[in-house]
Amino acid sequence: MAHRIGIAGITGRMGQLLAEEVPAAGATLTGGIGRSGSGKPGPSGIALFPDLVTLAAASEVVIDFTHASTAQVTAAAMAGSGKAWVLGSSGLSGADEAAVEAASRAIPIVYASNFSAGVNLVLALCERMGAALPAEAYDAEIMEMHHRQKVDAPSGTAIGMGRAVAKGRGQKFEDVLVSGRTGHTGARETGAIGFASLRGGQVVGEHTLIFASGTEHIALTHRAFDRRAFATGAVRAAQWVVGKKPGLYSMMDVLGMT
Repeated sequence: MAHRIGIAGITGRMGQLLAEEVPAAGATLTGGIGRSGSGKPGPSGIALFPDLVTLAAASEVVIDFTHASTAQVTAAAMAGSGKAWVLGSSGLSGADEAAVEAASRAIPIVYASNFSAGVNLVLALCERMGAALPAEAYDAEIMEMHHRQKVDAPSGTAIGMGRAVAKGRGQKFEDVLVSGRTGHTGARETGAIGFASLRGGQVVGEHTLIFASGTEHIALTHRAFDRRAFATGAVRAAQWVVGKKPGLYSMMDVLGMT
C-alpha cells in the first residue's frame, strides 16, 4: 500500500523537488502547505491545504523543510496529530530541539541535519576519525560553503559533523565549538572544533572536515551538486518512519547504520 505523504513548505525549492520525488518513490502525495504570506503557488495539480493540522489529518507522515522559526509550533501541532514527522529544517535552537524531542514522546520523528546518504556516511566517518585522532595532537576544523540565500551559519550539516567529532572524542560539543573568529582571538585552544562558513553564488552544499597535526593534514570532503539528493533521502525516511513507535530517529536509523 502506498504511503500518504504531505509536504510542509511545498512552494519552496526543496518542497517542489519533494513533490516530484514522492510519486517517483511509489508513494501518494496528499498535498502540502506553503509559507504563510509568501503568495507562491504550489506545484501544478497538487492540493494546497489551509494549515498543518488539515495536512497532517490527510497524511500518514509530513515532510517538513520550512524555517527554523516554525519548529516549536509545528512540533506541538504534529504531536497533537499523532502522525509521523520528517524534519529537515536547519538552524534550530536548543529550545526548538527540546520541543522536537518532547513531540517525539508522542509520535515517531526523523530529524536530520542532512538527508543525503553520502553525508550520513561521512558523519559516521567523522565520529570514527574523531575517536582515532586525539584532540591533543590533531586540531579539527570544519569549512562549509552554501548559496547566498542561506540564512543560518554554520550549516546544520557542519554542526552535525562537529557533533560527530566531539562524540568520537568524548567531548561535550557545546564546550568545544568555536565559530566566527574575528580580530585578535589569541592562540587556538587545544580540543576546540572550529567552523568557517562561506556564502556565495548558488552552491548547493560543500563541507570539509580537516584534522591538522604538526606532521600531517587529513581532509574529508562532501560536495552536493543537486538538492534532489536531499529530497530522495527525505522521502526514503518518510516511507521508513510510518508505523514506527514514538521516538526521535536519525537518518542513520533509516539507513540501518545504528
